[in-house]
Amino acid sequence: MSIRRVMPDIRSDAMEESRDFYGLLGFEEVMNLGWVMTLASPSNPTAQVTFMSQDKSAPTVPDMSVEVDDVDAVHAAMRESGAEIVHPLQDEEWGVRRFFVRDPNGKVVNVLSHQ
Repeated sequence: MSIRRVMPDIRSDAMEESRDFYGLLGFEEVMNLGWVMTLASPSNPTAQVTFMSQDKSAPTVPDMSVEVDDVDAVHAAMRESGAEIVHPLQDEEWGVRRFFVRDPNGKVVNVLSHQ
């Protein structure tokens, strides 16, 4: 399994203000679906931060996202380990296949691959 990027997910009701604030650090908006917005560094596109007011198809906003090359393999490994799957593996309309899993610290991790 290969990790492509890791980013924090921040619950926010201040999307525009967050975009403006992190813009001062050099981040630029690369995706905005209204309820979720991702900012990235133009010089290092894998340096990203995501803001969510909610999650469109899951019961909770995750604490972080990890993009992997094979989400199905990671899902199988997590299930085999007995980890708590918080949101089932599924294809999302915005072009990712993902699931949520709870880590040993109680944090929810969104594990995804782009389709």
